[in-house]
Amino acid sequence: MDLENGKCWQNSKKDSWRTTLLLAYQSLGVVYGDLSISPLYVYKSTFAEDIHHSETNEEIFGVLSFVFWTLTLVPLFKYVFIVLRADDNGEGGTFALYSSICRHAKVSLLPNRQIADESLSTYKLDQSPDRKYDSKMRMLLEKYKFLHTALLILVLLGTCMVIGDGILTPAISVFSAVSGLELSMSKDHHQYAVIPITCFILVCLFALQHYGTHRVGFFFAPIVLLWLICISALGLYNIIYWNPHVYQALSPYYMLKFFKKTKKQGWMSLGGILLCITGSEAMFADLGHFSYAAIQIAFTFLVYPALILGYMGQAAYLSRNHQNADQISYYVSVPESLRWPVLAIAILASVVGSQAIISGTFSIINQSQSLGCFPRVKVVHTSDKIHGQIYIPEINWILMILCIAVTIGFRDIKHMGNASGLAIIAVMLVTTCLTSLVIILCWHKPPVIALFFLFFFGSIELLYFSASLVKFREGAWLPILLALFLVTIMFVWHYTTIKKYEYDLHNKVSLEWLLALGPTLGMCRVPGIGLVFTDLTSGIPANFSRFVTNLPAFHRVLVFVCVKFVPVPFIPAAERYLLGRVGPASLRSYRCIVRYGYRDVHQDVDSFESDLVQRLADFIRYDWSRPPSTDRGNEEHASASDRSSGEHRLAVVGNTEFSRNLGFEVNENMQQASASLGIQPVESIGDIIEMSKPKERRVRFAIEDPEDPTDVQMRQELEDLMAAQQSGTAFILGHSHVKAKQGSSVFKRLAVNFGYNFLRRNCRGPDVVLKVPPASLLEVGMVYVV
Repeated sequence: MDLENGKCWQNSKKDSWRTTLLLAYQSLGVVYGDLSISPLYVYKSTFAEDIHHSETNEEIFGVLSFVFWTLTLVPLFKYVFIVLRADDNGEGGTFALYSSICRHAKVSLLPNRQIADESLSTYKLDQSPDRKYDSKMRMLLEKYKFLHTALLILVLLGTCMVIGDGILTPAISVFSAVSGLELSMSKDHHQYAVIPITCFILVCLFALQHYGTHRVGFFFAPIVLLWLICISALGLYNIIYWNPHVYQALSPYYMLKFFKKTKKQGWMSLGGILLCITGSEAMFADLGHFSYAAIQIAFTFLVYPALILGYMGQAAYLSRNHQNADQISYYVSVPESLRWPVLAIAILASVVGSQAIISGTFSIINQSQSLGCFPRVKVVHTSDKIHGQIYIPEINWILMILCIAVTIGFRDIKHMGNASGLAIIAVMLVTTCLTSLVIILCWHKPPVIALFFLFFFGSIELLYFSASLVKFREGAWLPILLALFLVTIMFVWHYTTIKKYEYDLHNKVSLEWLLALGPTLGMCRVPGIGLVFTDLTSGIPANFSRFVTNLPAFHRVLVFVCVKFVPVPFIPAAERYLLGRVGPASLRSYRCIVRYGYRDVHQDVDSFESDLVQRLADFIRYDWSRPPSTDRGNEEHASASDRSSGEHRLAVVGNTEFSRNLGFEVNENMQQASASLGIQPVESIGDIIEMSKPKERRVRFAIEDPEDPTDVQMRQELEDLMAAQQSGTAFILGHSHVKAKQGSSVFKRLAVNFGYNFLRRNCRGPDVVLKVPPASLLEVGMVYVV
C-alpha cells in the first residue's frame, strides 16, 4: 500500500512538473513577446543623439554593463523573486496590489462595501497576529481620507501609464522591426516605405483583435521561442567571431567609466537603456493566466540568458566595427545572408509583443470599469474556455488611431523610445510603491524591509525616470499628456459615481412607504417579475418611488437587484448571490445582491434571469424551512433600526451540493451603516447555515403534510414565483442626469455638469453593460444634485 502511494505521489509530481513546463512554454507568447524584441531598438535609441560610439569602446561597453545589471536587478530580482509573490489569489497587476491593500486596510473608496464580503473564500487574509508596526501603518492609512484618495490616484496613474504603453509599444515594436529594410534600399526609398508598411501592419493587427487571441495565439509561443533562439545564436556567433572578451564589460566598473567619460550626456542616454526592460511588468500583470513557477522558469532559464547573449553579441560586433558608428542598428550585426529571414521573424515577433500589450490594455480597462473608475464600455469575451480574453471595440479603434498617429508624427526610434521609456518606468515606480505597502500590511514584515525595497529599487527607477523626464520636449511629453487626460477622466467618473451613490443613500425610501402602497391608494400589482437595479444594498431606491408615483403599478414579484464589485479577482459562483426578503412574505418582495470580482465574466441576461429565479426558489425553500425560534432569536439580538425597517437577514445561496456548500446570514442594515458612515464595522455575521441546490432545474414540490400552514404558504409563494416568470421579466433601470449643487466650486461644476455628463452621454448605457433586451427595459429618469 505504501509503495502504491509512493508511486502515485511520484506520478502526480511528474504531471505537475509537466504542466509547469507547458505553462512556461505558453507564457513565451503571451508574457515575453514585448520584452524579447527590445534588442531591436535599445542600442539604436541609446546612441540616437546624446552619446556616440567611439574607437575606445567605453560607450558601448558601458551601455552593455548598464543593460546587464538593469535586466538582472529589475526583471530578475525585483519581479521574478519578489513582486510575483505579491499576487492576489493568483492574479497580478496594479489592481491586484491595490485590492490586497484594501482588504488589509480600510482604504477603499468603493461605496457599497459590506462585512459579508469578508467571508468570501477569495477574500483571504493572513491570520498571523498583527504586529505593532502593522497596526500603526494601518491606522495611519485609515485615519486620513486624503491618503485614500492619494492611493487611488497613484493606482490610476499606473493604470493610465499602462494604457499609454499600449499605444506606444505596438508603434515602436513594429517600426523598429520594419526599419531593417533601411539596409536593403536607399535612404530616399526607405523613408517612404517604412512608415506605410508599419501603418499597414498596425491596421491589420488591430483589425484582427475581434477574433480573440485564442484563435491566433497557438503560434505565438513558437514565434517568440524561434526569435529567442535566433538572437541568442546570433549573439553567440558575434561574441566568438568578433570579440570573445566582451564578457568583461559586464563588470560594474564599466558603468563608472561610462559616466566618467560621457558625464551629463551619458545620464541623458539612460532613457534609451531603459527600454531593455520594457515588458517586465507583463510578467506580473499576466500572472493570472499562468503560475508563479512557470513564469519564473521561462524567464530565468530561457528569456534572460537569450537577451544577455543578444546584447553581448551586438556589443561585440560594434566594438570591432566602428565604421557603422552613425548607423547603429540591430540588423547591422546580422550576417547579410540571414538578414531577410531575421527581418521576417522580427516582424512576427513584434506583432506578438504588440498583441500582448494590447490584450493587457483591454484587461486593465475592464478592471478599471469594474471598480467604477472608467466610463462604461462594451466588453466582448472572445473565448468561452480561456478566462480573461476580452475585446473592447471602442478602445481597440482608439488605440489603432493613436498608434498610427504616433508612428506618423514621430517617424523615428528616438522620440518613440523617449515616450515609451517614461511610460514604462512610471508603471514600475507605482508597482514599487504599492509593493512596499504590501510588504508591511499583507506580509507583516518590518518597515525596515519595506523601506529597503523602496529605497533600493526606487532609486534605480528614479534614476531612469529622471533621465526620461529630461526628454520631455523630445517625445516624453506624450505619455504625460495621455496620463493627465486619462487620470482626469477616470477620477471625474469615479468621484461622481460615489456622489451619486451618496445621493441615493440619503434619499432612499423606508419600507413603511412600500408597505403602505395598497389598493386603497389605487396601486395595483401586475403579472411578472420586476427587477429594480440599484447600487444600494439596503432600503428602497428613490428611482423606484419615482416610478410608482408616475405609474401606480408594480410587478407581482419585485426584486431589488444590486450588482456590486468586490476588491477580489474572482468570486465563486456558489458565493455570488446574497438573497433576502424586503418586508413580509406576502409582499413577494426580495433583495438580491450579485457580487463580482474585478476579473469576473458577467452573465448574459438570459442565464442571469433563469439563475436568479432558481436562487430565489432555493431561498424561499430555505426561508420557510427555518425553525421559528431562529427568527425570534434574531429579533432579540437585532437593533431597533433593523426591527423598524423590516429588512431581513441576507443568506448566501450557492449552487453546490448540500454536503459541500456552506452559506451564512448577515444583517444587511448593520453592515450598510458601518460602510456608508465610516464607522468601525460591527459583528453582524449570523449563524452558519447549510444550503443545497436541488438536482433538478425545475421547481418541484414535495410537501409531507399538506395541512401544514407553513408548507402551504411555501408552495403558494413558489407557484407565484413560477407564474411571474412565465408572465415575463421587466428590467427597471435609472436614467440619470447629474448636476452640481448650488454653491459648488468652479472645478466641481466643470467636472460634474460638463465632464461627467459628456462621458455619460457618449459611453455605453447600463442597459448595454447588463445586456438587457430593449423590449424588457423600463428606464426611470432621475436628476442627481451632488
